[in-house]
Parts: sequence; C-alpha cells; structure tokens
Amino acid sequence: MLIETEPHYRQPLLRTPFHERMRAFSQVDSFIPWSGYSTVDVFSSVEQEYFAIRNGASLYDLTPMVKYRITGPDATRFLDRLVTRSVAKLRPGRVAYALWCDDDGLLIDDGTIFRLDAQEYRLCTGERQLDWLLDSSIGFDVGIDEVTAEIAALALQGPCSCWVLKALGLEGIETLAPFEHRSVKLPDRVAAAGAMAGTAMTVSRTGFTGDLGYELWVDPAQAECLWDGLMEAGQVRTLRPVGSRALNIARLEAGFVLPNVDFVSSAHTLRNGTARSPLELALGWCVDFGKGHFTGRRALLAEQGRPPRRRLVGLDIEGTKPAHNALLYGDHRGRREIGSVTSAAWSPTCKRNIALAMLDAPHFEVGRQVWAEIYLNRELTWERRMVRARVVERPFFAPARRRAMPPGDF
Repeated sequence: MLIETEPHYRQPLLRTPFHERMRAFSQVDSFIPWSGYSTVDVFSSVEQEYFAIRNGASLYDLTPMVKYRITGPDATRFLDRLVTRSVAKLRPGRVAYALWCDDDGLLIDDGTIFRLDAQEYRLCTGERQLDWLLDSSIGFDVGIDEVTAEIAALALQGPCSCWVLKALGLEGIETLAPFEHRSVKLPDRVAAAGAMAGTAMTVSRTGFTGDLGYELWVDPAQAECLWDGLMEAGQVRTLRPVGSRALNIARLEAGFVLPNVDFVSSAHTLRNGTARSPLELALGWCVDFGKGHFTGRRALLAEQGRPPRRRLVGLDIEGTKPAHNALLYGDHRGRREIGSVTSAAWSPTCKRNIALAMLDAPHFEVGRQVWAEIYLNRELTWERRMVRARVVERPFFAPARRRAMPPGDF
C-alpha cells in the first residue's frame, strides 16, 4: 500500500519568487489572488503597514504585475496606435503612465510603459491583455511576448526608500529622477549571498503610493537575495513588508484609480453604460489628440465636444466612517440619486474621511456639496445616516518629497 507523507495536489495559484520570504513575515496568513499568483493582503496590521509607507519604508511584491516585452521596427508606431498618449515623445530610460481604449473610447485598462531602447519597450498592467495587444498589432512589424514569470519585482516606497537603496550600496541612485529607470549592478556584499556578483537589475523611480518610492525589477533567481539585502539595509529605517490593503489607502490618498474598483474594463462589462472613458475618469491629461490616430480617438473627440455627463471626483466626507459603496444624493432627504462612491477610506495622514466617486453633472464641480448615504453596523444593528460631502481636488496627499531632486535622507 502506498502511503503519502505529504499532500499531493496541484497548487491552485502560482507563488512569486518572494513567497517564502513573505510567508515568514505573515502573522495572519491573509493571502489573496492577483493575476494567477498568491499575494499578501495584510501581514499583521493594516495601520502599521500604512505608516511604514508614509513614515518609513515599505516593500510590496509587484511580481504578479503582468509584463509584456514589445520589440521591433514598428514598436513605437504600434504603441502610439494602441495608447492615448504620445509614446514617440518617450525617451529611452523613461517611464510613462498610459491608457488604452476600445473603438468607442471606453477604457480597457491602464499601465506603465518603460522605454528600454529605440525598438524595445516593456508594458506593465494589472490584468492580462495579450489578445487585445495581438489583435491591435496586425499590420505592424512588432513582436509581443508576455514576460511576467521572467521578471520578479518589488515596490520600495516611503520617505526612507532612497536612503535604503543607498545603504544597500546603489551609488548615485539619488540622481534618478521621477519616471526614470536605470540598470544598476547589485553590490558585491548582496551578490555574495547568492553568487550574484555583477548581476544587473532595473530600478525605476515609480510607484502606486504618490510618495517617494522606487520599483526594482530583477531576475527571479536573484529575488530572495535582493529581499534579504533590502531587509538588512533597512533595519534602522524600520523597513516593513506591506500588503494590498495598506497600499490601497495610500493610492487613494494619491488619487490614483484602481481597475475593478474605480472602473471596469470595457472588455468585461456586461451592462450598457457601465464602462467609463478616460474623460469621465478625469484622465483627460493622458489623452493626446495631437499625436495622430489611436484607437478610440474619434469617439473621445466627439465626447470632448459635448457637455460632460459625469466625472470621477474626490470627496471630503463628514465624520470618520468610510463611505464604502455609498449612494450619493443632491439633498439630505435622498430624493434624487446623483452618483456613487467607488473607493473610500479614513486617511490617517490627512486626518480626513476621503473617497473617489462618480457624479452626474453638474454636481462634480469642485466645492459642490452632496449627501452620502452611509450604513453603520453597531452590535449587529444597522443605522442609516445621511452625511454631508464636498467635492474637492485630488490628490488628497501630495508631499513635495515625491519629486524632490535629490531625495532627502529621512
């Protein structure tokens, strides 16, 4: 009789190269799926992890971010046809935030584009888009390959992040400007732990926190040594691994939109009127009508010529109870529904109850007062409250250090 000493089954989710290191730090065993990988929702305490992002330094596993290598003589022309902003203006060594739409000008997804050289780019996005990329590439001399599993990635964010990289031994990293990337050699003392001497990784001054921060892109075989080196270098700056829940508060303070939260890809919506355009999401700054044709341009031009019907805005809400999924009204009696909240949180740094919300015209004007319908559960008893909210500018939090050159040593 065969006796199995270990369970023999197929893992339902992939593990990132940092999985074992993350599990060692996990105190509550809270893992969630992201693009087919298992990733951490919270390690110990959302509050402690959030304050590591804002007051110290934090590590977040970015490996599940879907990554595509785009190469060939027509790589620039293809990307200019695909996304709404000008890729031709992007120099090698630079990074740009980008959106791409369907023919109706409705948002499919967003991401970042790294220009590696004249004919090579890396496109990073939260969800897999290979079918759309391949369909859009017809007629272009371009190669598209998914390289998600070939690149491990960490987000090192917070005011002490530059100090940690210098303590790791990355000389001159303070000269890296916002939205630039650079190939650097790992220090010998880090490389010695894993026979990595001379190995290069890519460092970009980018992030999803709206704060000073970097993203590190490295070969998966080198991932654990990089993690160990960073944790050792960051000990005196209380470097802490953080999960998605703490990161979500930081990105909301920065006013960043999140797919499947603040918008749903037009490729996945089932009901008419639920997809959103970049103009409705207040992302018109990322649409370059002067660069030539791109997918969705005609529809967006027509939309721009009409009075806007709705727009994503920032809200400042009375009280301390986050207005998760709250309906919004034009008066305190709730007689006319004018929109809904997409993201909400209490901001520990701003000491404000903040939210992103989609509002109908004309209620999205800055300074306008609206009413939020919030439900509270107190000892298994639900209470309904109508609270005042005011339309405000975003971002809610934008420290000068995020763009400082050189970054300060905090």
